[in-house]
Amino acid sequence: MFQDSATTKENFERFLKRVKESGEVWGIQHSDGTWATSPSNEYDETLVFVFWSDKAYAKRHCKEIWSDSAPSMINLDSFIDNWLKGMHGDGHLVGPNWDAHFFGMEVEPIEVAQRLIEHNS
Repeated sequence: MFQDSATTKENFERFLKRVKESGEVWGIQHSDGTWATSPSNEYDETLVFVFWSDKAYAKRHCKEIWSDSAPSMINLDSFIDNWLKGMHGDGHLVGPNWDAHFFGMEVEPIEVAQRLIEHNS
């Protein structure tokens, strides 16, 4: 069952708050070194990189097509300075705190960076 927009917004806000508090972002890294992505539900030929605010959230997604994967931590500064800038330049989106059904908001990397920096001040 798909989430409503209020729930996906709450997950995004939770992502921002927890990442700011911990200084950590969690992704899923495959055994070959690549990171978990998903095709966009909103835009053709657009890739969404999925990230979570907590290791446990990421870990629960290490199943099915991602069963050969493990949660991997990214430092917040590196996430903002390297990941989000690179994703913006490449035209990718961010999937923050997607649910167990691999569903959630698809956000422009620049918006995520701005919101994390806002929360940082």
